[in-house]
This record gives sequence, C-alpha cells and structure tokens, in this order.
Amino acid sequence: MAVKLDQGEDDLAEAHDINITPFIDVILVLLIIFMVAAPLATVDVAVDLPTSNAEVKPRPDKPVYLSLKPDLSLALGDEPVSRADMARALDAATGGDHEQRVFVRADRKVPYGELMEVMNLLRSAGYLKVALVGLEGAPGAAGTAP
Repeated sequence: MAVKLDQGEDDLAEAHDINITPFIDVILVLLIIFMVAAPLATVDVAVDLPTSNAEVKPRPDKPVYLSLKPDLSLALGDEPVSRADMARALDAATGGDHEQRVFVRADRKVPYGELMEVMNLLRSAGYLKVALVGLEGAPGAAGTAP
C-alpha cells in the first residue's frame, strides 16, 4: 500500500538515477556462462595413447596390418610399401573390399601428425574402418608411463 506524503504538484519528476538492477542481472548471467564454459575450453589431460585397457575383441581370420615404423616408413603386413603405392597394396591385400577393417600400428616415437597423415591416406584410398592397435595394459593403467 502506497501513501503519498507530499500534497504538492501532481507532476512526476524525472528520475536522474540509473536503475542498475537489470545491469547486475545481465552481469551475473554472463559470469555464470563464463564459469561453465571456461573449464570446457582447456585441455590439460595427459594421455599415453599406446596403452589401452579396452576389452579385447576377437581378431579376424586374416587381419590387415599397416605399420608406421620409427623411421616413418610403412609396412603392409611384413612387406614394406611406399605411401604412393599404399592404396594399390591395400586393394590387393583386401581384394578391393573397402569395408574391411585396417589395423594401424604406429611406433611410440612416431609424431602424432605423421600418424594422422597415414590415416588421411587411408581415408583418401577409401578405407574408413580403421582400428588403432596398442599394447594391452592392466585395468587402470591407461595414462601411466611404463
């Protein structure tokens, strides 16, 4: 209930004060958004990709292994293959079946960019089913250095 104490003029006076309540509400919403988004923007997780504690899957009858050696050369099975001839060698090994899974093995010392380049070569050759091969580790051992 409002009471008018001043019996003077009925004109409303201009308010020269800024109403900061909506401003504070907007700032608090932005603060909450940044507090939620900031941890998602940083990646400080140390990973050790060569070890895995994933469930062991049964191996196919005749798996196709593509190995990336420490000197960055490729081998399909036990035979060395050049990057230019990799697509033809894979077609010969799989009988042209692009749905067959290719198991990629890379040495621990191989730079990640080189591994991605080989995976891009596989994709451009039409082989989209790629499995990365790693050492089997004990449960809870992923991410620990040997």
